[in-house]
Amino acid sequence: MLADINKDTIDFQLNFDDSLQEPTVLPAKFPNLLVNGASGIAVGMATNMAPHNLTEVINATLACIDNRDIEVKELMQYIKGPDFPTGAIIYGFEGAREAFETGRGRIVIRSRAEIETYNGERERIIVTEVPYQINKALMIERTAELVNEKKLEGISAIRDESNREGIRVVYEIKRDANAAIVLNNLYKYTSLQTSFSINNIALVHGRPMLLNLKDLIHHFVEHRHEVVIRRTKFELSEAQKRAHILEGLLIALDHLDEVIRLIRASNTPDDAREGLITQFGLTDIQARAILDMTLRRLTGLERDKIKDEYEGLMKLIDYLNSILGDEAIRMQIIKDELIDIRDKYGDERKTEMVHSSAEMQTEDFIEDEDVVITISREGYIKRTPLTEYRRQGRGGKGSIGSNSRDSDFIEHLLIASNHNYMLFFTESGQCFWLRVFEIPEGTRTSKGRAIQNIINIPKEENIKAYIKLISLKDKEYLENNFIIMCTRKGTIKKTSLEAYSRPRANGINAININEGDSLLEANLTSGSSEIVMALKSGRAIRFNESTVRPMGRTATGVRGITLEDEHDEVVGMISIDNPETTVLVVSEKGYGKRTDIDDYRVTNRGGKGVKTLNITDKTGKLVAIKGVTDKEDLMIINKSGIIIRIAISELRTMGRATQGVRLITLKENDEIASVAKIEHDDEEDEKEIDENAENNGTEPAAGDTDEITE
Repeated sequence: MLADINKDTIDFQLNFDDSLQEPTVLPAKFPNLLVNGASGIAVGMATNMAPHNLTEVINATLACIDNRDIEVKELMQYIKGPDFPTGAIIYGFEGAREAFETGRGRIVIRSRAEIETYNGERERIIVTEVPYQINKALMIERTAELVNEKKLEGISAIRDESNREGIRVVYEIKRDANAAIVLNNLYKYTSLQTSFSINNIALVHGRPMLLNLKDLIHHFVEHRHEVVIRRTKFELSEAQKRAHILEGLLIALDHLDEVIRLIRASNTPDDAREGLITQFGLTDIQARAILDMTLRRLTGLERDKIKDEYEGLMKLIDYLNSILGDEAIRMQIIKDELIDIRDKYGDERKTEMVHSSAEMQTEDFIEDEDVVITISREGYIKRTPLTEYRRQGRGGKGSIGSNSRDSDFIEHLLIASNHNYMLFFTESGQCFWLRVFEIPEGTRTSKGRAIQNIINIPKEENIKAYIKLISLKDKEYLENNFIIMCTRKGTIKKTSLEAYSRPRANGINAININEGDSLLEANLTSGSSEIVMALKSGRAIRFNESTVRPMGRTATGVRGITLEDEHDEVVGMISIDNPETTVLVVSEKGYGKRTDIDDYRVTNRGGKGVKTLNITDKTGKLVAIKGVTDKEDLMIINKSGIIIRIAISELRTMGRATQGVRLITLKENDEIASVAKIEHDDEEDEKEIDENAENNGTEPAAGDTDEITE
């Protein structure tokens, strides 16, 4: 703390009665405010800083020196939280995180206590560490008073068995009492649990400021940098003064006989000094040093010592000048001194940090894995681990995906992560929120659970669209993304994602639906995607999303595509922003094809579009349109509940007006109900895929041999 204080490293000021000089600040080699903390009340202002672990603080300081733009969140990877000399346990991370980020926070400290069984069935609580700044004797005395006043039940005796080895307070528990409940009451009513309010106010250049973790470290580094500069300047000045004297001595030694003769011929020391200055061009300081020199310095050995000292000083002067001329060298000196202190005095944390029950959210106990979410036409929903589904060769018969009743079938299928948010859009334009892990888990063949039993969707409503959101708290994510919706009658609407960032139990209105229309699709976009809408009649339109201006949640939208006739309707909408994405369309009789997006020319919004599939009796009407890449797989679900999974890469691209290839072999009177794309599974055994395709009896349809032969 005081190292180099005599080297003009800091400023001094008069003390309270002007009788002494005192330092305005100490030239500390480590961040003392962080390591040891501080507490005090000034005029209308208070500070309360918690102590921290020396090793962690120095590691964070080193990281801050290496990266001046480091964030508080990154510094918290080095400094976990306060570290008190009395140990104990910090209960919860939120208070420490808030203090690090803002400079103010409240942390809860609990004693380290264990429940011990003895004499067979008796229990006792052993406390070995108490919270910071808690007087153990007063704590025991207060606890005894609460026991006598019957405010604390279940304690038969309290003993203080502390010694020089450490603290040990024993609470004997009555036979009919529960030790865990007694311990919780001790936390609640006594100083076994206390709080520490952090208020990081410090004087920065004489002005009080509230500092976060980065500010504290930054100001220490700046202070230390100034100390190193002032110390170097002081050492340089001293070295130059000494070198100046040595230069005079060396001149005298080189002209020793003349110097001796001049001194002997002088009447007084002043005459000798004046003679040296005049005859040899010396300064007053050099002349005085020569006159003060003892006779033993005239020996050959002493003369060599003077020369060696002078040469060493010149090297030191060069080094000190290099320090003053290069900030990187100064920062390295600060780092080296910090590392030296860390290696010499650093130790492990004494205070443990644990999650509090309030911070333990449900998702903390749920693995963040990918799952398949299925929603049936009648509103039954479930989530199933993705690993339960296997990929098959194109044209296979598929595997059972759901044990639905005859009147029900899978209508929606998507892949999500357990920790994602889900937005559900009903056909009337209502939007509801749900966390993926809140969706009931079911096997691949189970029916699932009615959505109305999970979220407040009216019974007469059906889910028509869904969106997977990564987060509802990331402001940049919310502001730079949009939800674009389309209806069966060809209306399209765009709304900022921020409008959906505040979940409500009863849902919100996402779009105003006209009479006779219903919501069909909703996609998450970046604001500059290419939109493709497809019709049941086999036509599609492509236009840029920028042609649709953002609107409020209650707006109706604008015309996206014109229907061919009153029986026509939109079957799907995709948004494309990846140049590798191709357009996949699927018909109700199991036919489909991939087409390059460039085959669809860009037109004005609201037109009739161009042909996307050659509709025949064999293909049936269009049922789905998807934007796909070779890195994805396709899941096709038919109305009987059969699911097939094929690799998109198996489907070659072809022209817009072609009939396509058969994707799935359907039984008589069966039709495709839903199509979904998922991430490609590279780890699937290719041999098993071939066997599945063979065992499922894949046969080419008449006239389609060239198209579907692998």
